Amino acid sequence: MSTAVWARWRRPLERPAVVRVLGSDAVLALALLAGCVAVALLLPHDGRATDGLALALLAGVVGPLAWRRRAPLAVLLVSLAFAAVFHRLDYQHAAPFAATAVAAYTVAAAGPRRRTLALAVGVLAVVVLVWQLNGGIPALKLLRISGWLLSVVALGEAVRLHRGLLAAARERAERAERSREEEAARRVAEERLRVARDLHDLLAHSITVIGVRASVAAHLLTVDPARADLPAVAGTLEEISDVCRDARAELRYTLRGLRGDEAGSAGPPAGVAGIPDLARAAERAGAEVALSLPPDLDPVPGLVGAAAYRIVQEALTNAVRHAGPGVRVRVALARAPGTLRVSVADAGPPAGGPPGPPGAGFGLAGMRERARGVGGALTAGPAAAGAGFLVTAELPLEGSPS
Repeated sequence: MSTAVWARWRRPLERPAVVRVLGSDAVLALALLAGCVAVALLLPHDGRATDGLALALLAGVVGPLAWRRRAPLAVLLVSLAFAAVFHRLDYQHAAPFAATAVAAYTVAAAGPRRRTLALAVGVLAVVVLVWQLNGGIPALKLLRISGWLLSVVALGEAVRLHRGLLAAARERAERAERSREEEAARRVAEERLRVARDLHDLLAHSITVIGVRASVAAHLLTVDPARADLPAVAGTLEEISDVCRDARAELRYTLRGLRGDEAGSAGPPAGVAGIPDLARAAERAGAEVALSLPPDLDPVPGLVGAAAYRIVQEALTNAVRHAGPGVRVRVALARAPGTLRVSVADAGPPAGGPPGPPGAGFGLAGMRERARGVGGALTAGPAAAGAGFLVTAELPLEGSPS
């Protein structure tokens, strides 16, 4: 994080921030100037007396501090230049120390660490050089000056590390919050997609069956009402009632699942055991269904069985809807090592029959999503013979959640 903190210190500040920073640093510079002048005038000193040149040099040492956070390294170099002249002329040596310490602290707090270490060595070299030019410096005084200097630099480095840790913690918290929000959004999207698939499969199948049976009843009553086969019409209407009742029960189950309530009497969608019921429903809608279920099909994990059930349901619905009544459909399920293979193939519209409406819904996308949801894959397209449509799904059995 040191690079990020350093970049934050170095990047140009926005105008309101510049005004605020310069204002606070200017106040600090004025306070330091007053303190440095007071030290230069009041503390006893064996060297050169404080005069106008000394005050001007102190102003040169302290003045740049008004821009210390804007350009910390440049401010330190300018302050050191004036301080070196001030000490070389043997004025009160304690006077500029506070300003020099503040400049050194600012550079250390801005980082990076290598520059801070170079700064400490450089400032110490300047101190030793100036004192040597003035006739040497006792070892004890050199140690005291070095200790104060290193303490200031160490404080700046500690503040920089603390800021870096705070920035890292804040970034981790923000990243965790973003991850939680993204995960929540992903879960919401997945749940909406699941609900859309369930409602589509349920309503599309039921509405298709109802539509076909209602057309049959209307035909019987329209062609010759006086000779209409009333038992056949009544049977057709009873089938429509049964489909509506089943759809209502399954819709109630879906809605209760969304509300978080306990599942009702309808129970979850049927697995592979319910596929014969789908075939019979398609036959009532006018299709001719050839069903092939091997005796060793069970057991099938719950989610895989539900996916197979929904895929067959949607494929039969599409066959009746797009190929029309009288369509021949072959439904086959086969169990291979670790895989359940589902195949639904129709022969297209019967000879002389009009094709059904073109597909413009979400059936194929929903079937592919259901297959992917259990780790499988689905292919759909025209049959190899050139007539009809073929849907094939490969659903894994091993390791599938139940």
